Amino acid sequence: MTDDPKAYPTDNAEKAPEDWVTGDEPMTGAQASYLKTLSEQAREPQAFEEGLTKAQASERIDRLKAERAAG
Repeated sequence: MTDDPKAYPTDNAEKAPEDWVTGDEPMTGAQASYLKTLSEQAREPQAFEEGLTKAQASERIDRLKAERAAG
């Protein structure tokens, strides 16, 4: 086994959105589009709102995806 973190990522390779360095930046266009689509499909229009941060959008996307998978 090699020490190359790209080949063998550690368990901290995925950070929680609240720990992101850029988490407080505005959500990306891709996030906005995906969140809008998911919120419409889930019939939860309140899940999408303008002005979310990247971290907030990611958390809402994750929640809606999980609810959809469970549903």
